[in-house]
Amino acid sequence: MPDQIRCAWCSNDTLYQDYHDVEWGKEMHDDHALFELLSLEGFQSGLSWITILRKRIHFRTQFENFDYTKLAHWTEEKQNEALLSPNIIRNRLKIQSVKTNAIAFMKIQEKFGSFNQYIWEFVGHTPILNHFAHHGELPASTEISVLLSKSLKKNGFRFVGPTICYALMQAAGLVNDHTIDCFRHPNNS
Repeated sequence: MPDQIRCAWCSNDTLYQDYHDVEWGKEMHDDHALFELLSLEGFQSGLSWITILRKRIHFRTQFENFDYTKLAHWTEEKQNEALLSPNIIRNRLKIQSVKTNAIAFMKIQEKFGSFNQYIWEFVGHTPILNHFAHHGELPASTEISVLLSKSLKKNGFRFVGPTICYALMQAAGLVNDHTIDCFRHPNNS
């Protein structure tokens, strides 16, 4: 949609624009998709999201298509293999966190019925709709992302700080942070 006004962060990069137009801020309720996004947000820490998008297909290949039931049983050998892959972010702690988080993810599912049920409870199962005029107004974290971060950490997750949690909330549609001039903002639909 080249003629549409978009959030400023996606610039003129077509991969970023496609992600913005189709995925970012769209309500996500599938546990598998939520686990993938949580994992990728963890890898993004300290990097730009476009770096992750460009490597997403490689992450999917390297990490069993983010099948958390398989990743929970990953051996040290599989983790070391991932560490050698030139196509992903090769950070030992982040790679190890995928297995740790897969185990914690399944425990959340057992406790709450689904990860979807658990995470959407933080926003009362209704997306928060913000009305920011400019990208610079968007917060890096919020009270809710701090609470989510604390809860995830308490439940055994790693690489889930408040900023990562807020990015997850934005990407998975728990909060709609499309700027008010963006064609994806609900007031412009």
